[in-house]
Amino acid sequence: MKLTWIDVRGLKDLTAPVIEEAVHVGIDGFVSDDPELLATIPPNKSKVGLVLPGTPQPAAVKLAEIADILVVDHALAGKYEPASPGAEKGVFVTVTGEESLNVACTVASTAAWTLVEFQQDPSKIPLEILLGATDKAEGKLITVVSDLEDAEITLTVLERGPEGVLLRPDAVGQATTLTEICQEGTEQLKLEELTVTRLAHVGLGDRVCVDTCSHFKQNEGILVGSHATGMILVSSETHPLPYMPTRPFRVNAAALHSYSLTPANRTRYLAELRSGSELLAVDTEGNTRRVVVGRIKMESRPMLLIEAESPSGGKVNVIAQDDWHVRVLGPGGSVHNITELKPGDVILGYALTDQRHVGYPIREFLHEQ
Repeated sequence: MKLTWIDVRGLKDLTAPVIEEAVHVGIDGFVSDDPELLATIPPNKSKVGLVLPGTPQPAAVKLAEIADILVVDHALAGKYEPASPGAEKGVFVTVTGEESLNVACTVASTAAWTLVEFQQDPSKIPLEILLGATDKAEGKLITVVSDLEDAEITLTVLERGPEGVLLRPDAVGQATTLTEICQEGTEQLKLEELTVTRLAHVGLGDRVCVDTCSHFKQNEGILVGSHATGMILVSSETHPLPYMPTRPFRVNAAALHSYSLTPANRTRYLAELRSGSELLAVDTEGNTRRVVVGRIKMESRPMLLIEAESPSGGKVNVIAQDDWHVRVLGPGGSVHNITELKPGDVILGYALTDQRHVGYPIREFLHEQ
């Protein structure tokens, strides 16, 4: 996960409920210039004392005594040091232009912690420059963000983003959302080898191509299935095709009623996807990543029913476009044109253990066939 810091300065009546929520949902650090408030933070959370040019000296001295991380404005370099054994030191830099950006780059190249605020700059180019200049630095970079949307964008700048973000919430619930945004990566899936048991030409239907905002690898695709309990790994169009160029952003997935797997173990019907929706790209090793849907393209085509069985006897079913150029993936990254499949062939899929209601796992009786 990326690091989550909460700025608890100036929250007034929100102070206590925001801290209570933030502690409960696992916020990593609490930033304050008030030593009395900072002392109330539980010992399993990082107390981040912030010393700025306007901080009174008695408060700064007290912050140095209790802070787990003492962050001091770069203009006060050398004036205050952490007093507690094992406490760390950080530097705060406000970037307002090229000169202060150069200061931030110099500081972040050597400091254990660098807290940076970019003032009045709608562009992420200064952050890009800072990330590029400190790519090999061993310290951690925390960036001040204005709101949750800014946090989501900041964490993906130059793909990797900073090590964490600092947010001052203006409502209860924002700390929870921040932790969700900062959950880095997606889960590893345990794919199964499925044995094809039946194929049938079922006639005309509406199939969905999913065009994403990402390049797929040759052993990647998305999981789709007619039933919530099992899905087949359908290949992206990264493999050569006759008569047309490859479409490395596309998966010719399945019929519109089919489920696909999204982050956080939720399913979505292919027909529900829209520009901006998220799906899981899955490779043949079970590695996953988030991809954003650019659009879906739905057209009427002849359809092919593919039925398969897992080693435990679970039944998996998908209905896809009945055409040679639609492919599913098998063990070792093998690629299978679906019109050449035959009973006994082995392909890859994924078994879900729960039934679904509006995409969420549920524990109740539900039968699909």
